[in-house]
Amino acid sequence: MRAITVQKPGGPEALEWTEVPDPVAGPGEVVLDVAASAVNRADLLQRQGNYPPPPGASEIIGLECSGRVAELGEGVTGWNVGDEVCALLAGGGYAEKVAVPAAQLLPLPSGVDLVTAGGLPEIACTVWSNIVAAGRLAAGETFLVQGGSSGIGTHAIQVAKALGARVAATAGAPDRLERCRELGADIVIDYHGDVPAALKEATDGRGADVILDNMGAKGLAANIDCLAPDGRLLIIGMQGGTKAELDIGKLLRKRASVTAMGLRGRPVDGPNGKGAVVAGVREQVWPMLADGRVRPIVHATVPMPDAAKGHAQLEAGGVVGKILLTLA
Repeated sequence: MRAITVQKPGGPEALEWTEVPDPVAGPGEVVLDVAASAVNRADLLQRQGNYPPPPGASEIIGLECSGRVAELGEGVTGWNVGDEVCALLAGGGYAEKVAVPAAQLLPLPSGVDLVTAGGLPEIACTVWSNIVAAGRLAAGETFLVQGGSSGIGTHAIQVAKALGARVAATAGAPDRLERCRELGADIVIDYHGDVPAALKEATDGRGADVILDNMGAKGLAANIDCLAPDGRLLIIGMQGGTKAELDIGKLLRKRASVTAMGLRGRPVDGPNGKGAVVAGVREQVWPMLADGRVRPIVHATVPMPDAAKGHAQLEAGGVVGKILLTLA
């Protein structure tokens, strides 16, 4: 098969479309003929040499894909050759074929085509595992997503709204703020300004019950200030660095919590494994897509051999939703 490989870490030009060995379905796995994958921030980090795959995972970039089942490994039930699916991956999505544990497969959501589904598993599993499973976001609470126009952000706004939350979102330009509002955000805030002050003004001084953040260190202090009493801050990225001071006194006074959650390195099995996350998404999020409460937001599609163009687009900024890499 052919796949995107990285011979030496670097910029987008480091991505090469080359021949590699075909994957083989191990016990409990399937092989997919890939139709599409998508560009995630983690892919950029891996290309740069800063986010190696977990032990045993494919060295090929790509944390999600859609495609058709081509081969069933030993012990796999409930799926058939030819089924159209999408999948959460630990790696390997930028390729013509990929092996994936059957527990990480999802049927296509009703009304979503095969290519578009290639950009759903990573954001759906990230958002569900954080704001629902860990953050316990409930109807009537206030939810803040930092970077509301991103792939994660556009999905999180819609899921939180579908759960009955009051949704706040930050973005860095008027057009992206307007897109957040169109997707259901009740409160939009320019992140170049004083976000805690703006959020407090919009919530009568209370703040956010649940915050989803991908900046990490750079946004930590402001996020703590944004939290309401008993608030939950969920950190899923390190775009703003890895080290910052944490005012424990503020956390104690608010009875607040800070949780950092990765998805890629989780085991397949177990109560917090990727299989459990995928099952939760299928049960709770897929119906939201089926009835239109949540819809995929695609910024652009790029042929997979030209994945460097997709990486360059995401790095340049201004992307709203997902960039898909297509083979179909």
